[in-house]
Amino acid sequence: MFKSNFLEVLSKVHFTVPLYIFVPVIIYSTYLAFTNGIDFIKYVELFILGLFIWTITEYIMHRFVFHLKPNENWEWAKRLHFIMHGVHHDYPSDAKRLVLPPSLSIPLATAFFFLFKAILPVNYVFGFFPGFILGYLFYDLSHYAMHHFNFKSGLFKKIKQHHMLHHYQDPDRGYGVSSPLWDKIFRSGFLKK
Repeated sequence: MFKSNFLEVLSKVHFTVPLYIFVPVIIYSTYLAFTNGIDFIKYVELFILGLFIWTITEYIMHRFVFHLKPNENWEWAKRLHFIMHGVHHDYPSDAKRLVLPPSLSIPLATAFFFLFKAILPVNYVFGFFPGFILGYLFYDLSHYAMHHFNFKSGLFKKIKQHHMLHHYQDPDRGYGVSSPLWDKIFRSGFLKK
């Protein structure tokens, strides 16, 4: 994808790498929540809120950032779009490009952390952010599983079917990867036949 071997390496990642990076973030943020006076009940509330906010963030990012149609005259924008998400649609089973590489996930997580820190009451970010990051990890790992595991039944089979329709039937529908919830709310899911 790149002429530079360095850039090529930065664009590929084993699916377990986000766990090594972000599980410690979840643990440390949880520690900071409790040492900064957040009680267990408030922590659980903030954690669940973080998970919920992740679901809408995932939907918005996938629909309005990763599927943004660049101007035909802007070669740099078309190239950036391809690097960010187009390559995944052209090569959906590329095992090294199914989770966000640290070169993108760390700056995004950092930006979201400071955004939430600015919005939330003092120290609430330490209860909220672990839920948000767990949602991200679930998204990344379930996305990998959808492309490489064969689910015979149950919830994951339905989620996989939803995502495969996005890839192989209509890339302008089905933006929820780990959940079709927001596709149902915003009517961007697939019509039942």
